[in-house]
Amino acid sequence: MFRLWVDNMSLYFTQKLLYELNRDPKLQKAFLEDKEAILKDYNLDEEELEALRKPDIGLLYILGVNGQILMHYAAMCGYAWPEYIKAMRDALEIHGNVRAGIYATTDGKGAV
Repeated sequence: MFRLWVDNMSLYFTQKLLYELNRDPKLQKAFLEDKEAILKDYNLDEEELEALRKPDIGLLYILGVNGQILMHYAAMCGYAWPEYIKAMRDALEIHGNVRAGIYATTDGKGAV
């Protein structure tokens, strides 16, 4: 039970960061200039940190980031809509099922 709580809190902080990036142009600018300076302020695990640094939109989807939040981050990172959808579909092949959040799956097909 504790591990589930810890995983959900980590997902919460990932989504909180993306939500704030989506709404705050100053934070976006600071993030694009120095990701590490911003990432240190959030309680994220190594897999989330790597996905945010690259950016790996597909992995963020697999980790459970809400698509309404993720699509704005993807756009900020230069993904066109078809690339965003493809990243999520490809991630299902690479990483398997969505692990957490409202898109969690067991059939390997995901929500796309």
